[in-house]
Amino acid sequence: MTSRRGGARAQPGPKRPAGAGVAASRRPPAKRPPPPANGAAPRHGAEPAATRKPAQKALAGRRSASAAGPAIEATRDQILTHAARLFRHHGYAATTLRQIADAAGIKAGSIYYHFGSKDEILGVVLDAGIDAVTNAVRERIAALPANASHRDRIAAAIDGHLYGLLHHGDFTSANIRIYGQIPPAAKAQHRVVRRAYAQVWDDLLQAALDAGELRHDTNLAVIRLFLIGALNWTVEWYNPNRGAFSSFSSQITAIVFDGIAAPQKARR
Repeated sequence: MTSRRGGARAQPGPKRPAGAGVAASRRPPAKRPPPPANGAAPRHGAEPAATRKPAQKALAGRRSASAAGPAIEATRDQILTHAARLFRHHGYAATTLRQIADAAGIKAGSIYYHFGSKDEILGVVLDAGIDAVTNAVRERIAALPANASHRDRIAAAIDGHLYGLLHHGDFTSANIRIYGQIPPAAKAQHRVVRRAYAQVWDDLLQAALDAGELRHDTNLAVIRLFLIGALNWTVEWYNPNRGAFSSFSSQITAIVFDGIAAPQKARR
């Protein structure tokens, strides 16, 4: 049969079986992984080795990060140690992050891996100074027998305060020296820690007053402020080469309780 244009109509080819086109477009079935060389059957649900590599790499990364932990902590402690010393001797405003980094032996930008700002370093230094003293005081009091007198408990607190103060000099001295220089926000945040420590002394003094072991004609807040203020400044003049710490602490305690005047009989 001819077309209207006069050309011969193309003869239709042989029909393909139904579904042949679909079958031709399908991918060949995936090959199963070969069995182990030793002939053992693979475990049910076991992953091919290729799919286990990312997990193994992640585990190795976690192990590396864990191994780096001590080094990170050491660098952080080093930053804090040098920052406390610089704050103590140069003040807060005059100390820069670059100076802290140079003293710690790291690049200035590396500080931000550990701390977000100088104010954050300041906060940790101040808290560390108070914590050192607080922990020493609590340990000394806890070591006393249950029936210890209030005088013995206050004496233990004096000894603990002096020990914490004088054995963590840069941190505690920085706390004392620069507190008036720090920004209001940092001061307000640190005031909570200072108030908690003051409460330890308030409780000790109030218990002694209630038991009749302190004079009733004195104000406890004045006693606390005078006592802690006097103890704090020993960090500026105490010299460990002039005698044992225990002897020094005993002298301070005797002055607190017995004063500096000779007893009445000795004055006659």
